[in-house]
Amino acid sequence: MRITIIALGSRGDVQPYAVLGKGLVAAGHSVSFVTTENFTPLLNSCGLEPEPLPGDAEWIVKDAGANMVALSRAFNRVAAGIIDHAERIVPTISEVDLILNQLPLGAYGLDIAEKFDIPMWLVATIPLVPTSAFPMMGWPAALARIIGYNRLSYRISELMGLLLLRPYLQRWRKDVLGLPKQSSQRYLHQLHQMPVLHGFSKHVVPPPPDWPPNVYTSSNWFDLQLNWQPPDELMHFIDGGSPPVFIGFGSMPIPSPQDTTQIILRALEHAGQRAILHAGWGSLGVTSLPDYVHPIEYAPYDWLFPRMSALVHHGGSGTTAVGLRSGIPALVVPFLFDQHFWGQRIAELGTGPHPIPFKKLTAKSLADAIRNMTIENDMRARAAGLGEKLRREDGLQAAVQMISQSPAP
Repeated sequence: MRITIIALGSRGDVQPYAVLGKGLVAAGHSVSFVTTENFTPLLNSCGLEPEPLPGDAEWIVKDAGANMVALSRAFNRVAAGIIDHAERIVPTISEVDLILNQLPLGAYGLDIAEKFDIPMWLVATIPLVPTSAFPMMGWPAALARIIGYNRLSYRISELMGLLLLRPYLQRWRKDVLGLPKQSSQRYLHQLHQMPVLHGFSKHVVPPPPDWPPNVYTSSNWFDLQLNWQPPDELMHFIDGGSPPVFIGFGSMPIPSPQDTTQIILRALEHAGQRAILHAGWGSLGVTSLPDYVHPIEYAPYDWLFPRMSALVHHGGSGTTAVGLRSGIPALVVPFLFDQHFWGQRIAELGTGPHPIPFKKLTAKSLADAIRNMTIENDMRARAAGLGEKLRREDGLQAAVQMISQSPAP
């Protein structure tokens, strides 16, 4: 099949879909990939055909930070850019056999699928399908006991999302595709008929019984880098004592990196633990560090995490997945959106402490959580047991098989 994947965001948002595309190419499919031009090297390394959009959505996300209003505006800027470059994108997609779309509410791809009668699948690494089992990402879980609240949270979120995207989607339909305007009700009805492929494990998020039969769960899509060669200094530090704690917040911008670094250092001192400190976009550790803390700019998490005693991270879906697979207890320090969900899910699974939102992080709360993760044998056993289950799964192969067996148009 000829397949186009559409995905936008930070590297953590785009990379799982590049891995999925790589698996589809290995299975004999031809795969093009629509995303911002900064990911062209990543796509080339995966054997994919880039259809680059100008700009860098990764930096847009960085500039917006954890401000949801700013994130919405940033996505709208990218949305406007898609329309401006439609003449180059649409002809390519119009000739494919299948569209895999990561964009919120299936934006742009859903209308192309309608115009050219092309099948489309929604693909996601977080659960976004309406259910009575839990509320929409970002909605207060404390209200979940209210009858009808969970499903209502999805309905309101979808309508709010369409309200933000509506000017761009209507312009896209009229000026680019020559389609008539469409009501929100009709759009959502079409959206809910699309197959949905989830890239997370049923052992982590059991599929709710009220998900329809067009929703599939394959487990995560990993491209393991276990043969990566670490710098000598990193290997010497890891081997130089008890397994360290990993601490890093990935692509999350941090308002005061020095203050946050000091909180981390005090927590480690109180907990009596060594640590690997990942600078990330927040530029942690750009100061003098004690000898029990080793700073890094990069190391593949699938190689690094199994060598740690505990993990402290922001709860991004990709980082969470690798952490759970490693079998190491984790504390999530969420900043926004799905990170709160993953942090709470880890706590419910008993493989880590309750999440501590970044705004509430203190040296004492972090030290207490690190002590629990490194001492609590039951927690460590549950994390190890879940990791063993996840390592037996091959989500990439399962996803490729599901897609390959989908009927051609």
